[in-house]
Amino acid sequence: MAKKKPEGYLSAKEARRISKSNRKITNVLEKKRKRKNVPESEYLTTMHDPNNCVEFDNLHTYFFTDAGTVKSVDGVTFEVPIGKTVGVVGESGCGKSVTSLSLMQLLQRPQGQIVEGEIRLNLGDKAYDVAKMPYEKLQDLRGNFVSMIFQEPMTALNPVFRIGDQLREVLELHNTENRSKEEIDARIIELLEMVGIANANGVSQMFPHELSGGMRQRVMIAMALACRPRIIIADEPTTALDVTIQAQILDLLRELKDKINSSIMFITHDLGVIAEMADYVVVMYAGRIVEKGTAEDIFYHPAHPYTIGLMASKPVVGKQVDKLYSIPGKVPNPINMPNYCYFKDRCEMCVGPCDGAYPEEISISETHKVSCYRYYEGVKEGGEDR
Repeated sequence: MAKKKPEGYLSAKEARRISKSNRKITNVLEKKRKRKNVPESEYLTTMHDPNNCVEFDNLHTYFFTDAGTVKSVDGVTFEVPIGKTVGVVGESGCGKSVTSLSLMQLLQRPQGQIVEGEIRLNLGDKAYDVAKMPYEKLQDLRGNFVSMIFQEPMTALNPVFRIGDQLREVLELHNTENRSKEEIDARIIELLEMVGIANANGVSQMFPHELSGGMRQRVMIAMALACRPRIIIADEPTTALDVTIQAQILDLLRELKDKINSSIMFITHDLGVIAEMADYVVVMYAGRIVEKGTAEDIFYHPAHPYTIGLMASKPVVGKQVDKLYSIPGKVPNPINMPNYCYFKDRCEMCVGPCDGAYPEEISISETHKVSCYRYYEGVKEGGEDR
């Protein structure tokens, strides 16, 4: 009797076939991005709403691996308004960070590629489609218009350079104001003081390992704000910090956002942080947006079963329970996604049409949208027609 192969097993022949096919696709995409002297008209675009700082429109970001194509971001559409904070929430691996890395064009290449969709970035007098921009032009955007506060400051900061030197490198690289060396030194101290570091002169001469976690995170924020960007991507900036330092960092981000009139795209899986920080909330699951709306819509009127499950799984002050609720089941394999609603196999609120194709986005109100068959006209729980 032949031995049954384990789930996900690939023969060497099949792996070679996938690898060869992937190289064909990625070579074409890489060649297009590495072109020199590309006319601006190719990536010049128009914002659908000039009040938005960034617009993600049907974004598809895939990773072409030897095991198959991972659809990390699979048709994501949402906006980040000017001067507002948009919270992107979901469990690990749902595509939050890959969405932000697509905007920064910091995907692991050549495997990671934007294969479809637009990312419109509002520069004030014009707008660029970042998804179509060649590599040589991206350096002008990063830091000046878009910057990122990374998740773990100890790995984001260079351990062999002093804090002041690392800030100086950012300011010299994006020196659009033609600052002198003395002005750059003064700006370094100003940035460190702006993020609440008292001994700014002393800290600028220190190495990252000499600082606490909270201090390192403040340095990362100073680095991100050095060129007064239009949009700040905060990728779980408080995960490695204790609760009291978390509160300080969140207050600091809010204060600085208002001071330089930036927008924030705040990525986290902590609902408490989202409730405190966000004006709008985007809920992601398995590479797609399942629900989006204002913070009030999501927290007081959650509609998608996944969002309802997330809300039920957080502890409530003053309420004693024997065991916290957890969503049953597991996330589907990202290489072989089902052709129906990705959450169906874990859902406790299934209705009749859930066996059909992935549900389209439905507007519950002007600001509140959800992708769920429960809100289709004529459908109610139990699968019966009204």
